[in-house]
Amino acid sequence: MTAEEIVMSGYAAFGSGDMEALGKIYHPECKTTFHANHALGGEYIGFEDLLINMLARLNDAWPGFNLSVDNVVSDDTDVCVFCTFTADGGLSGKGVHHFVVEDGLEVSFDLYWDSGYWAEHCKI
Repeated sequence: MTAEEIVMSGYAAFGSGDMEALGKIYHPECKTTFHANHALGGEYIGFEDLLINMLARLNDAWPGFNLSVDNVVSDDTDVCVFCTFTADGGLSGKGVHHFVVEDGLEVSFDLYWDSGYWAEHCKI
């Protein structure tokens, strides 16, 4: 699989709620950095840390949270996914996810969006 195919399989797994499949594409020491000034911002190491301390809390932070993929740009190792994020109450915004894939696993994941806007509407 290409780096892009691996990353996009993760979006499919996330969208269907299959966290077991999503976890399989993360390197055990994958560093995820949510570049944001709100309760979920910060660094997560490994999939379990990401799942428990960020992904499982998205709907608590922004009820009705959802994302859709707008565009993908990739090469052999780097994948940038341009997304639209929405949540209840008319919340909406754009962001970019940047992944680095090595040896078939995601080794880093950086999330960028308008953290001030989302912090203002964060419920946790």
